[in-house]
Amino acid sequence: MSVLVYAQNWEGKFKKSVFELVSYGKKIATDLNVELNAACLGAIAADELNNLASYGVDKIFHLENALFDVFDNEVFVSALKQVADKVGATVILFQHNNEGKALGAHLSAALKAGLVTAAVAVPESYNPMIIKKKVFTGKAFAKVKINSSRAVLTLSPNSFELVENSKTPQIESLSLDLPASKTRLENRDVVKGKLLLTDAELVVSGGRGMKSGENWGMLEELADTLGAALACSRPVSDEGWRSHSEHVGQTGKIIAPNLYIAVGISGAIQHVGGISSSKCIVAINKDKDAPIFEVADYGIVGDAFQVLPELIKSLKA
Repeated sequence: MSVLVYAQNWEGKFKKSVFELVSYGKKIATDLNVELNAACLGAIAADELNNLASYGVDKIFHLENALFDVFDNEVFVSALKQVADKVGATVILFQHNNEGKALGAHLSAALKAGLVTAAVAVPESYNPMIIKKKVFTGKAFAKVKINSSRAVLTLSPNSFELVENSKTPQIESLSLDLPASKTRLENRDVVKGKLLLTDAELVVSGGRGMKSGENWGMLEELADTLGAALACSRPVSDEGWRSHSEHVGQTGKIIAPNLYIAVGISGAIQHVGGISSSKCIVAINKDKDAPIFEVADYGIVGDAFQVLPELIKSLKA
């Protein structure tokens, strides 16, 4: 028996969310009194692998193969299934992002394991395994019982604290039997020098209340002052005021920053569904009845064009 974490990498680097997942896995492994293993696919530097051991990984399976240069669900699932079988993993963990959700669903079918997505806490019991997860776009929680002997979980962002638990890293490789990849990469556009929304701890977001894309300068100044990423509501990106890459919501990017500042955003259910996991939501809107205030931790009822300059001035001071 063991717990297995899929440590996703980006260009050979691990992000904070991976260490959060490892910390979560270490807690479950400790509760079960079993080993914590990590599977890493692709070219990753030794010092990056050592970072995983800093959060409690007992054994790292670093699997390098040219097939891992391009994401192919069938290839990745095949590799992870072989690792899971090798270490006798009864709990397999993924991040609750696009890659984690895709791999988790397919791996659970391959292993005939129960699947729980968007988990927000360690299991409250292990026999049977009962886990708390988000439902209804984060508006409620459910407790799900897994009836199978193996479980595949995806962890919601910002649901577990980072806990350092340094280990001497044991790095191993495996001989894998992988299928041919059916995915071909035509081109890749990499955005550099810009804080990615899905990674940002702080996010400043604007809606139709900003009246026009020409008024985004105030939001850009606020974001620069805070060191935050910029986002927008769907109507803003549909109008062409901002790029669709900045659109957050159910039909855009799902984010979970520590601080989300919504300026001139009414708070439609689709938008709230994409930002409800934020640790703290601050809303600025001149309509005191705007739905965004129902989910906001702090609200300012006022004209954004009067509030923002004063807020930026105070922050700079």
